[in-house]
Amino acid sequence: MPQINLFEMTDEQWQDGLELKLHGARRLTVLAWDALKASKGSVVLISGSAALDPKPGFAAVATINAAIIALAKAFAEQGITDGIQVNSVVPGAVMTHRRKSFMEKWAPDHGMTLKEATKKFPEEAGISRYGKPEEVADLMAFLVSPAAKWLTGTSIRMDGGEIKGI
Repeated sequence: MPQINLFEMTDEQWQDGLELKLHGARRLTVLAWDALKASKGSVVLISGSAALDPKPGFAAVATINAAIIALAKAFAEQGITDGIQVNSVVPGAVMTHRRKSFMEKWAPDHGMTLKEATKKFPEEAGISRYGKPEEVADLMAFLVSPAAKWLTGTSIRMDGGEIKGI
């Protein structure tokens, strides 16, 4: 993901991130709450590992992702009363179309081939490989399954070991 200078980010850039990721998750959950309550359903919000390891160039992403974890925790507390399970997933570097598109633009700007640029991040992050979207989907499927019904208010990191802290 492109780093942005912390001191050059505009209010509009911050607001765009908040609108898309945080408020989108909040609005959707609020709109679905009555149906979730009636069905004793589950919610899984998606955050991101920048929340757990914020860097100046990713301050907005880290802040918004941390807010999503907090939002999920708040919904989970209400969910205990309303019979709704709420958790969040915190994925690390997953090879999505968005990441591929970014790498295609980033690599030539940094004098690398796409293959070199794609190989560089896992090595620098201390992980064996990028995650797959299907792996995150499998975790989310487990979280909404009967086997995990008592698991609520939890944020689960899935990052291939990238975040080294506990």
